[in-house]
Amino acid sequence: MTGLPEFDDHLGGTSPDTWDSLAAGRLYSSADWLRFCATDIGGRTATGAVRTGDGAVPVTALAEEPNSFYQWHTQLAARGLPSPAPAGLLVGQRRGYRTSLLTRDGVEAGRAAPGLLDAVRDLAARLPGTDLLPEAAADRPAPCVASFVATEDALALRAAGVTTVPVLLTTDAWVDVPEGGWDAWLRTLPSKGRRDSVKQEVKAFAAAGYEITRVPLADAYAEAAGLLAATQRRYGHPYDLEVLTESFRRQAAAMGGRAEVLFCARPGEPPVGFSLFYVHGDTLYVRAVGFDYDRLVRGAAEYFNLVYYTSVRIAAESGLRWIHPGIESPDAKALRGARLRPLWLLDLSEDSVLAGEGERIRAYNTARTAELAAISPAVSKALESELFAPFC
Repeated sequence: MTGLPEFDDHLGGTSPDTWDSLAAGRLYSSADWLRFCATDIGGRTATGAVRTGDGAVPVTALAEEPNSFYQWHTQLAARGLPSPAPAGLLVGQRRGYRTSLLTRDGVEAGRAAPGLLDAVRDLAARLPGTDLLPEAAADRPAPCVASFVATEDALALRAAGVTTVPVLLTTDAWVDVPEGGWDAWLRTLPSKGRRDSVKQEVKAFAAAGYEITRVPLADAYAEAAGLLAATQRRYGHPYDLEVLTESFRRQAAAMGGRAEVLFCARPGEPPVGFSLFYVHGDTLYVRAVGFDYDRLVRGAAEYFNLVYYTSVRIAAESGLRWIHPGIESPDAKALRGARLRPLWLLDLSEDSVLAGEGERIRAYNTARTAELAAISPAVSKALESELFAPFC
């Protein structure tokens, strides 16, 4: 036992049904996803939750986190900004790249934010010196940082008393799935040329003889991990096949039958690619993708057919409203109809080292937004500029 009730279990003692009523359609805030975060392999962390009368938010005690996207010191240093110490309280969960302030029905984030801010700051003050953060000095609060926060929640936390300016981390892609299925979705693409390109990619994929199968992750985690390792290897990212395999196994155990895999293969051959996805609420979430690039057919567009076009068909058939392909690769996503929204890092610490850096942070956010817009006309059009503007 930690002596901190927020970490009595991965929901801070809240029942799964009650928690999911707060999480609503947000997959990466759901009780089962937080169970996966609590059990995933790697690092020294603990998953818990803070709850107030109006809302809740997942929290993670980070003594050591191997995922650089969740290392706030790494992210801030890469942007030339000062950083809190690397160990502390992450406001949010350690997997999924999407943190949300959760509220009761009818309660706006702005109403819940003051109580949640007080609660996480209080927890950050009690965390140092416990068995969750034993190396931290017990005479001062631990760093308290929220990562991958949407603009609405960042504004709510700022209005609640946070004085630091949010730092732009990345873009978050959302693909609208209109009524009318595949043909209606094609009409949402940015140009006739893009629509023609998609049709050609679909034809090339079929001509290569590929078939797509859909199976539970529980039956396919080892094969999926091998394909993810091939992608990591191609792009020079460090990986450990045993760790990837165990992480997928634990994800399947936590998420059950909702964790599904699409495999792409030609008849009689092993798969050349996979996409791990979830249907949750009104959204199809693409979680992980991997390919054996040495075995792909030239010009067959395996990635786009498996990850985007098959997802569009599944979403349309299931009556879903959105596809969430997540962060990074803004150009490829914008060209396939995604809207791009910002995700922010916000230091909630009362004595934040970023407190006097507002001008530098806004300059960085402005420059980075301009860089994104300059990638291509499609990206420029896809950026939801009104969501970037408050912190530029």
